[in-house]
Amino acid sequence: MDKTIPKARWLRVITPILIACIISFMDRVNISFAMPGGMDSALGITSSMAGLAAGIFFIGYLFLQVPGGSIAVNGSGRKFIAWSLAAWAIISVLTGLVTNQYQLLFLRFALGVAEGGMLPVVLTMVSNWFPDAERGRANAYVLMFAPIGGMITAPLSGFILDALDWRWLFILEGMLSVVVMAFWWFTISDRPEEAKWLSDRERDYLVTELKREREALQELATVKDAPLKEVFRNKSILKLIVINFFYQTGIYGYTLWLPTILKSLTGGDMSSVGMLAIIPYVGTMLGILTMSILSDKTGKRRMFIILPLVGFAASLALSVTFKGNVIGSYCFLVCAGFFLQAATSAFWTIPGKVTTPEAAGRARGVINGLGNLGGFCGPYLVGVLVSLYGQNTAIYALSGSLLIAALVTALLPKECDIALVPGAKAIALADQYSKARAKYKGLREPLSS
Repeated sequence: MDKTIPKARWLRVITPILIACIISFMDRVNISFAMPGGMDSALGITSSMAGLAAGIFFIGYLFLQVPGGSIAVNGSGRKFIAWSLAAWAIISVLTGLVTNQYQLLFLRFALGVAEGGMLPVVLTMVSNWFPDAERGRANAYVLMFAPIGGMITAPLSGFILDALDWRWLFILEGMLSVVVMAFWWFTISDRPEEAKWLSDRERDYLVTELKREREALQELATVKDAPLKEVFRNKSILKLIVINFFYQTGIYGYTLWLPTILKSLTGGDMSSVGMLAIIPYVGTMLGILTMSILSDKTGKRRMFIILPLVGFAASLALSVTFKGNVIGSYCFLVCAGFFLQAATSAFWTIPGKVTTPEAAGRARGVINGLGNLGGFCGPYLVGVLVSLYGQNTAIYALSGSLLIAALVTALLPKECDIALVPGAKAIALADQYSKARAKYKGLREPLSS
């Protein structure tokens, strides 16, 4: 990219998306602080029920994945997220008023439905604004919502729990969604063509580059049509679903049980647990930035998915091995935080490489929705295993899940590492890929490029 081209989009697009995503993360994980902060005793919730309450969110999360991706491609992601923020606010406040565990289960499921379209929508919006050479970093900044949300949620939740109680935790944090909804509506645009604040030079650059990428994808993609059934026929998409499932099992098994693990490890109050939980999320930010920069610089997307997955698995296992040493165990939990989301920026560049733009929105929804069922399995698995065999076994199971994800990543096709760049290099890469595919299928001539 020409360095003289303005970069206003990095601030004007990434900032509102990031803030909206942070609010969604806070609403989904504040239950992990509410449980050890008095909610479990007030409602008579066991470890297995706590895991179910944390995980049932991801069953509801499945419902709007594909519609959300389709709306972002063909309609307005801006309007979709605005309505979602309103729903998050209502559901979070109602959660602070529950009187039994069944009401809690229903509202957690409803929150999952309300948040379901968020990630495919915002990732599609990012792809509408950032060419492939910038997309890994753009995805990384957006995916900072998890560590930043964790860094905000941990101390804020600990303070509210010690100063008030768990009910006010949900009510106050839910009200933030209303404020963010107003900010979102007046700052974001769906596409460069619609943004009045964008300079002509930056708009021309984006429109030209993104058009070239769409043309290149017509040759590189393995899915040629937009219908949903074509997405499920794509073997690469199916592998991405499996990877995301086992990855999310590890991510949310760790995230939603971290406060309980830290409380058990240190015996501190919720304020101290909240402060200790900040450091792993600082590591998460560093991990996302490091891996996204290396991924963009080298183009080796698969490698920078596998390395974080293996590092995450090893860190979790070592945190159990050194459990007798509080400082040592905590250090490995921080290391796990470094690798927690480090694979995500590289991972989310791949759907756009193996599908056409028309199918990419649906593909992201399918991958995120079915993959995030691991977000149900992870917390619930930990809750059941803690009840039956203890915390150590539960954490070892999460490590195994991450290693499975790493193994399947190694089976992704080589075209996942092909850069979607304009000009002669793109033509050469397309021709190289076409020849390889033609040879594999036993054709005499390579596919046209």
